Parts: sequence; structure tokens; C-alpha cells
Amino acid sequence: MLLRASGEAEGRALDLRAITDAAAADGSGIAHAAELLRFTDAAVRGPPIERAAARDALLLALGREAVVDTAAVIGNFERMTRVADATGTPLDAPVEMVSGDFRAALGLDAFATARNTPRGGPLRRALAPLLRPLLRRGMRYAHLWVARR
Repeated sequence: MLLRASGEAEGRALDLRAITDAAAADGSGIAHAAELLRFTDAAVRGPPIERAAARDALLLALGREAVVDTAAVIGNFERMTRVADATGTPLDAPVEMVSGDFRAALGLDAFATARNTPRGGPLRRALAPLLRPLLRRGMRYAHLWVARR
């Protein structure tokens, strides 16, 4: 969601399928998406030799500081995900509503931990497509406000 909000705040259309689909990386609008995806996948579940190769490719593409920053973001998201999964933390209602379309497109609801988030009732499911643009706009403004601070 943060990547989409950043792209919208900058007026760029991003293909978020690049997050889970290496074939979509090149045309995603995300700079160096292929290298970032390879490094992320290797860091999370790759063998040491693949982690080293992916790290070297990212280093060549973006430099040392970007490798360190990327590794820090991966570590932070892994930490947050493990805490949320271990405690059974569900998505809150606005996040569940605003993210429904891209969760479906990326197949995220197929992950076992998606069961922690109860599906909204019929009324919320019906209203979500109507409210989604308003919620996204609010998130975009919040993102811009935080970026300016």
C-alpha cells in the first residue's frame, strides 16, 4: 500500500504485480524493480549463494547505500509481519477496504495469515469500491504531509 501511495503522490502509475511477479518487473514503472525483487526474494527465502548474487546485482545497479537501505526495509517488514502474524493482528477496516483490489490482483488473500482479517459483511463489500478512491486520496494526502515534515 505504501508503494502505491508513493506512486500516486508522485503522479506515477505503478504496476504492483512486480511485487510478486518477476515477469512484470521491467514494465512496472518501479526503478530497478527486477533487482529489488530478486534481492527481496533471496533475502527472505533464498539460499546463501542466491542472496550473495542478488546483493551483488543490486549493489551494481544502485550502490552500497541502496543495498543497506533495502536490507533494512526487508528486515523491518519481516519483523512487522512476524509480530502481526504471531499475534493474529488483522487489517483494520479502512486498510482492508482500500487494499481489497490489489490484494485480489496479487493473490495476497491466498496466504495463510490472511485468515486473521475477517471479510467485511455484504454492506462493506458493496461500499468498498465506492469508498476506495476517497480512502486512497486521504492516504495520499497523509503520505505527502509526512514527506514534508
